[in-house]
Amino acid sequence: MAEYIPLDIPEDGKLAHNIAHFARALRKAGIPVGPGRVIDAIRAVEAAGFTRKNDFYWTLEACFCTRPEHRTIYGQVFRLYWRDPRYLEHMMAMMLPSVRGVQEDRKAKAAEKRAAEALLDDQNIPMPQPEEDKNEEALIDIDASRTISTEERLKTLDFEQMSIEEMAQAKRILAKMTLPIRPVQSRRTTAGHGQIPDWRGTLRQSMRKGGEIQSFATRHKRERYPNLVVLCDISGSMSQYSRAVLHFVHAVANAKGQGWAKIHAFTFGTRLTNITRHLKHKDVDAALAAVGAEAQDWQGGTRIGECIDRFNRDWSRRVLGQGAVVLLITDGLDRDPEGGLGKAMERLGLSSRQLIWLNPLLRWDGFAPKARGIVEMLPHVTSFRAGHNIASLQGLAEAISDAKDGGDKARLMAMVDRHKGA
Repeated sequence: MAEYIPLDIPEDGKLAHNIAHFARALRKAGIPVGPGRVIDAIRAVEAAGFTRKNDFYWTLEACFCTRPEHRTIYGQVFRLYWRDPRYLEHMMAMMLPSVRGVQEDRKAKAAEKRAAEALLDDQNIPMPQPEEDKNEEALIDIDASRTISTEERLKTLDFEQMSIEEMAQAKRILAKMTLPIRPVQSRRTTAGHGQIPDWRGTLRQSMRKGGEIQSFATRHKRERYPNLVVLCDISGSMSQYSRAVLHFVHAVANAKGQGWAKIHAFTFGTRLTNITRHLKHKDVDAALAAVGAEAQDWQGGTRIGECIDRFNRDWSRRVLGQGAVVLLITDGLDRDPEGGLGKAMERLGLSSRQLIWLNPLLRWDGFAPKARGIVEMLPHVTSFRAGHNIASLQGLAEAISDAKDGGDKARLMAMVDRHKGA
């Protein structure tokens, strides 16, 4: 909101009514706005004035936004509601089906679809119909009717492009998902039928039988379950994906019978935050509200190298000591000018049993590892996979059970090598 645009406030005394209707749209878009905040907003506008759009914007945001994740939704609803000349066209375009015969002129930004649904709720807006083909014998190229269920379609939909209803359905699916793990063999052994000779046990048995060795005792390796450590990027470019991943992690942390010894979770943007204890809340909304209050760097910048180095120094020995599986959720767009990302990733990879990187940028067909952060991180991960929808999270179980499953790492490493050779 850098420009100063004067507002055309109606002179019929309906400013309070318009602010209340705007608050209603915010509430439908997912921001908890009650009558008390509406009254505060009206009083704040009366005190601050409304001659400039910039002042009006920030006055209402101070009254309605209590969490960093609300700002994106607020900005989109404000733009669509307060005198955008083409707001109806934008909303109608965003409410049309996402599958078109031709490519879209403009991709919907984050929270635009949610804002459009909030403003067009319960309204019957006539959608433009495509022109009929003059050729009456034109054939239908694609008939996709009844080819895929609603749930299956939702599993392949990008988290960032989901509407309010679709995101609610996705959260219900994520709450039921599991991430089972098989036990791994420990270096410790225990007495029993196995292939490892137990000479001490053999001598002990012979002493009970007059010093004669009648049979050989054996031992076998113990089985144990590893820890799961989640490192989730909550910077501005990752906010929508990180919320969905944290819903999934909460479901895994509270599910029974999956086998994980312990589950630890951390968020990072400009600093590292341990959110493990908050995920123990049975209610997912209460858990994520506590996470949002604890992590003060939501939708901020990204210092991946500094945060991973901090994790290596302060937490690695505590949570990775017995060969944990590490899930790293980030787009790899490091903005730390000091560097050190490659060394921090190398130490993290050597300290973990598996280091699985989920990157939502892999949703693009033409994705190439050109960013400096991605090039430095890629060689040190065990598996590199997409992380932009429900289907990608469901594929984690296969990657964890098969240590040789590198995902797209080999293909992208070949691209990096070709670029260096050129």
